[in-house]
Amino acid sequence: MPLQLKVGLVILLMFALSWTALCQEQPPQQPPVRPGTISGTVVDQSGAVIVGARVKLNQQGQSQSQEILTGDDGQFSFANIAPGPFQLTITSLRFTTHISSGTLHSGETYLVPQIALAVAADVEVQVGVSPVEVAEEQLKVEEKQRVLGVIPNFYVSYVPNAAPLNARQKFRLAWKATIDPVTFLVNGAFAGIEQADNHFRGYGQGAEGYAKRFGAGYGDTVTSTFIGGAILPVLLKQDPRYFYKGTGSAPSRIRYAIANSVICKGDNGRWQPNYSNILGNLASGGISNLYYPDEDRNGAALTFENAGLGIAANAVANIFQEFVVRKFMRKDSNHDPAKP
Repeated sequence: MPLQLKVGLVILLMFALSWTALCQEQPPQQPPVRPGTISGTVVDQSGAVIVGARVKLNQQGQSQSQEILTGDDGQFSFANIAPGPFQLTITSLRFTTHISSGTLHSGETYLVPQIALAVAADVEVQVGVSPVEVAEEQLKVEEKQRVLGVIPNFYVSYVPNAAPLNARQKFRLAWKATIDPVTFLVNGAFAGIEQADNHFRGYGQGAEGYAKRFGAGYGDTVTSTFIGGAILPVLLKQDPRYFYKGTGSAPSRIRYAIANSVICKGDNGRWQPNYSNILGNLASGGISNLYYPDEDRNGAALTFENAGLGIAANAVANIFQEFVVRKFMRKDSNHDPAKP
């Protein structure tokens, strides 16, 4: 065999062996890795949803965690999560901490089995979260509550065991309610109706009469809201909010709603007479005597009568809260504390 042919065969053999080795060393192609979603619902032992529960997501190999709060339907959802093992830590005031784990696959929408939190034996203990912080996050949710996406519904808590508000938070809630555009529109509409009926005739007619009626009506709103919803609740350590029940038979919910017109939760979590609302109505009626026309100023008897009517109106409003209002609430599934 000629030398050139032998050399050529050797070169060809070496090339073939090198190509085979190269092909063996090249790893097989892997399918692309796609992020997924982790979502679930947090409830209590009775099955009622827990609003404002803090859900923390930790992933293996990642130093930073993600946190969100459950919405008013008790749901949470983490999007664009890298596949791999994960752990969820769920905390809520007056409930024990719950830990859930799993493995998220590429492109998967992982639905966590319903998480039921147990009531803590010592409701004062809350790992890593102070009551003030919990109240702040829950208040942010309440400040977004609007019926039909428009009418404010700030003074209702859908968390039955919500953290108590401190003095600053009570005043903040009252301030937000009194400066809301809907509050001005409602008072403006009532002022127009009163002028058309020539109610409070001492104010006269025209633009000046309308302005006086509007000022008087808005003054009633401000005094009743701040006295009954902030000043007295701070002094008497009472919670000015209505706590939605949502469970039980219809008669029991009606009784609960009516009772809440004269009782309230104290900052200590115990039910007590609602002195803040009762005295607030009386004080507001007394202050209104300073700016209403002489012939329309309330005497003591009429002031007490109006206070009684106010309590009855609260009872009716509470019944609507239990059975009607929530159906027309806009639901936000997530409330990220980092993005209020």
